[in-house]
Amino acid sequence: MNAIRKSIMGWSRCAVLVGGALTALAAHANKANDTLVYASDSEVENISQYHNNLREGVILAHLIWDTLIYRDPKTNEYKPQLATAWKWESPTALVLDLRQGVQFQNGDKFSADDVVFTFNYAVSPESKAVTRQNTDWIKSVDKLGDYKVRINLKGPFPAALEYLAGPLPIYPAAYFKKVGLEGFSKAPIGTGPYKVTSVTPGQGVTLVKNTNYFKDSPQGQPSIGNIKFVVIPDPETRAAQLMTGAIDWIWRVPPDQADSLKTNPKLAVQSGETMRVGFITLDVTGSSAPNSPFKDVRVRQAVNYAINRKGYADNLMRGGSQPVYTACFRTQFGCDSNAAIKYDYNPAKAKELLAAAGYPNGFDTDIYAYREREIAEAIIGDLRKVGIRARLHYMKFAALQTEYRSGKTPMSFYSWGSFSMNDTSAFAGVYFKGSADDITKDPQLQQYLQTADTSIDPAVRKANYSKALELISKQAYIAPMFSYSTYYAYNAQLKFQGYPDELPRFYEASWK
Repeated sequence: MNAIRKSIMGWSRCAVLVGGALTALAAHANKANDTLVYASDSEVENISQYHNNLREGVILAHLIWDTLIYRDPKTNEYKPQLATAWKWESPTALVLDLRQGVQFQNGDKFSADDVVFTFNYAVSPESKAVTRQNTDWIKSVDKLGDYKVRINLKGPFPAALEYLAGPLPIYPAAYFKKVGLEGFSKAPIGTGPYKVTSVTPGQGVTLVKNTNYFKDSPQGQPSIGNIKFVVIPDPETRAAQLMTGAIDWIWRVPPDQADSLKTNPKLAVQSGETMRVGFITLDVTGSSAPNSPFKDVRVRQAVNYAINRKGYADNLMRGGSQPVYTACFRTQFGCDSNAAIKYDYNPAKAKELLAAAGYPNGFDTDIYAYREREIAEAIIGDLRKVGIRARLHYMKFAALQTEYRSGKTPMSFYSWGSFSMNDTSAFAGVYFKGSADDITKDPQLQQYLQTADTSIDPAVRKANYSKALELISKQAYIAPMFSYSTYYAYNAQLKFQGYPDELPRFYEASWK
C-alpha cells in the first residue's frame, strides 16, 4: 500500500511538472481530434522490420506494412493477405499467387517484383538484417509472373507459413532501391493500413490512416484517422501523461499503478498473460572472462535454484504471469514443458552446488539488463542470498545486445516474445541454433533443433524439440523465469482488445 501511495504522489508531481509542457500535445490527442497517441519506453533505432528486434518495431511494422499471409489472432487460421493462394510445389518450394490491385502508400503498384526484391534482399549479406533467424530458411525467391512467385527453401521448413504471416513484411522494390536503407528508415512506405508521416529520433513516429488500403484485407479497414507513437522512458511520466489526457494508451504498466489507474473513471485497464518469456542468459563458454564461474554447470544450476520464479510471477508481474522452465512458451508448437527440469526455489541447494563448484563464499559478477529494472534488482537480491554478488549494468537494448553478442556479459536479463509466432523455432531456434545470439555453441543441441525445424513429420519435430529443451534445462544454459503479463491502461473512450501474442493491433481499435 505504501508503494502505491508513493506512486500516486509521484504521478501527481509529474503531472504538475509536465502539465504546461503537455498542453500542446494534449490538444492533438483523443477522440475529438481522431488521434490516438500511444507511448512506450523504448525507441526503435531503425524502423525497418528486418533491422530491429524490439517489440515497438513489431507494432509499427503491422501498421505500416502487410505480409503475404495473415494469421487470425482469434482462430489462428491462415488467411490470404498480399498472397491470395499458396501451394507446396515440393517440400522446398512454395508457390504463391499474389493479390492484384494493391498499391503502396506512394502510389506504386504492388507486384511480384516487390516480393522477390524484399526476400532476396533480406537474406543477402548486404542487407545487414538483424533478424536473420526469421529468414534463414529462405534460399531465394523467383518471379513466375507479374503476380506469382516461388519461395525456394534451404530445406523443408514446416513453420514457413507461420513466419510468412509474422515478421516478414513486403517492401516496395523501386522506392527502396531509390532511397536506400537509411532513407527508407526515415520515410518508410508500405501497403499497410497506416502511412508514416514523420519519424523523429528520440521522440517517436506519426502515422495517418491509409485511405487507399485494399478493401479485401483480412484484418479489416482502419478506423482511427491518426496514430502517434511517442517514446517516454519513465513509467511515472507515462502514467502522468495518460492521466492528464496528453496520451491515450500505455502498456507494461506496473501492477500497483494499474490498480490505482482502475479507480479513474476516464481510464480503462486491461491485463493478461502474453507469450513473452523473461530469462537470464549465462556465459556458458567463458567468453566474458577466462575463469568465468558460469562455465561450470553446477554454477548455472545454482542460479536456476536461486531465483524465485513464482515470487516474480505472483508479486511483481501479476496479471496472469506464470513460472516458466523452458526455452519456449507453452502454446508454441513443440514446447514440451515436461522435458525441462522444474527448478524449485531452493537457496540451500544453490549454495550446496556453488560450494561443490569451488565457490563456498560465492563470487562477484555482473548482470546486464535493459527493461523492468525492478525485476533485475529482485534477481540481484535473490542471487546475493546464495553468495552471487552481481553488479547491475542497465542500458538500452541495442547497447546490451552488442555487449551480449560480443560475449562480454556474464549474465543478462532478457525477454523474448518470439515475434508473436506460435512455434518453438521462434524461441529456441534464435538462442541455441548457431546464430549471433547463440552463445552456447552446443553442436548436439543445434542438431536437435535443425531436425525439429526441418522435418515434415510433426512427431519427429516434437521429439527433437523435447530433446533440445531437455538438454537446455539439464545443462542450465539459461534460467527461464516467467511469462510476462501486460497491463494496458488507456482512454476509456477507446475500444481496444489485447491478445496473448503481445501485439497491440491499433488498426482494429476505434473510438466509442
